[in-house]
Amino acid sequence: MSVPRAGLDPAAVVAAGAALADEVGFAELTMARLAERVGVRTPSLYKHIASQDDLNRRIAALAIAEAADAIGAATQGRSGRDALAAAARALRDFVVAHPGRYAATLGITPTGPDDPIVIAERRGLGPFEAVLRGYDIAPQDMTHALRALRSMFHGFATLQATNGFQWSTDIDESFEWLINFVDRALRCTSAADPAPVPGSTDRR
Repeated sequence: MSVPRAGLDPAAVVAAGAALADEVGFAELTMARLAERVGVRTPSLYKHIASQDDLNRRIAALAIAEAADAIGAATQGRSGRDALAAAARALRDFVVAHPGRYAATLGITPTGPDDPIVIAERRGLGPFEAVLRGYDIAPQDMTHALRALRSMFHGFATLQATNGFQWSTDIDESFEWLINFVDRALRCTSAADPAPVPGSTDRR
């Protein structure tokens, strides 16, 4: 599917790039390949996108924002394990459906506090912070808890998206097992008894 030339603007180019990354893989996304997809010569893309790095960063910001919206919608009005499960499933569904654009978010370094990636990341953390507040996580442990959630659910989704699970056990069953595991762990970590962090005096 191509984007008509008359409809080209930065947002349309980024959307087309994200869709192409999902199809061919983020590592295979190039300006030349994108130009062919949208029906223009490669130099014409530079009227809308400064460089390959600029394209990659814009796709990353788009993917983070889209995932945040999906997770936020899924967790609306939910709490406890119900909210945790909804957030986890929404993230997994997004990663599996959009592996290329999600890959753009990995290892990206923001250029400053006003970077669109930073803004999108703040938006993306909101639903998970809301989930954790329902578990009475101590404020000083919030960053640790957020990193733990991201590590587990991101890791599972990324492995599934890249066909990393080869055993015959049902993947959905394993994911539900993971949700139950995380739910139990969070219930055991309360604000009244925060887990110590070895070698740390400032736990923020």
